[in-house]
Amino acid sequence: MAAKDSASGVGIVTDSVACLPREFVEEYGIQILPINIFIGDKVYRDVVDISPAEVYELFLKDPAHFSTSAPSPAVCFEVFRVMSQKTPNILCVNLSSKISATYDSARLASGQAMRELTGVKISVLDSRTATASLAFIALAGARAVAAGKDLAGALAAAHEVMDKVNVFVLLDTVRYVYRSGRVPRMAAQAGSILNIRPIFSIKGKVNLVGVAANREQGIERILAKMKEKVGMAKVHAAVMHAYAPQMVEELKQRVAKEFNCVELWVTEFSPVMGYATGTGTLGVAFYAD
Repeated sequence: MAAKDSASGVGIVTDSVACLPREFVEEYGIQILPINIFIGDKVYRDVVDISPAEVYELFLKDPAHFSTSAPSPAVCFEVFRVMSQKTPNILCVNLSSKISATYDSARLASGQAMRELTGVKISVLDSRTATASLAFIALAGARAVAAGKDLAGALAAAHEVMDKVNVFVLLDTVRYVYRSGRVPRMAAQAGSILNIRPIFSIKGKVNLVGVAANREQGIERILAKMKEKVGMAKVHAAVMHAYAPQMVEELKQRVAKEFNCVELWVTEFSPVMGYATGTGTLGVAFYAD
């Protein structure tokens, strides 16, 4: 049963950085809160007005005139208003508040919505992560609703996965990471000259957890880190890419072969994050049952 049709009447909202595949959005009736992408003098809503592949093509042509911004509280309020027409209870799962202002916008909008929209109750959750690990948290809430849980039950399910989920991201270049504000431009340029490929995790903030001399070594290292976390336990996994469909398919085959996957899917790395990582980025998000 889809979450949007559940008798418990709970709607799930998450932002576009969750990188949720369209089939999950449709199956569970999840509402996507799009983050803004600025390319030249045009603004696009992530995954609503433009696909990730289209954004990356434009990014590669003119990376200097590319930026992003969190949705405003007014935009968040409108998403809540639309969702409230389907259900009075809403769980909004946002990317880490240490990475983006999206959580703050959603929290402000939820307060306004609960004051102005009759009978509406909204829980806003700071996931402390991003990309497909955020997707798994939102999906946990949606699947709980589909199983008949109420808002409190959906929130508890989301918290449970939030405590278990991990993500490792391998950059193909450090050329653009200074844009995140966490790596000085000089360090990024030096890393690019040395051809170093950093590996990041996302726990609250973006954390450097290793480096690799080449892509092959980097993939081995992120898979080794995954083995350390889950061993051969049953695992939910997602593999991600930034404009690298062939490479992500190879990574998916490795994960399928080397782990006991009860769930495994592919998604495109949101250009909102890709703005700082560049194309060729690969990643894996996962948690053990």
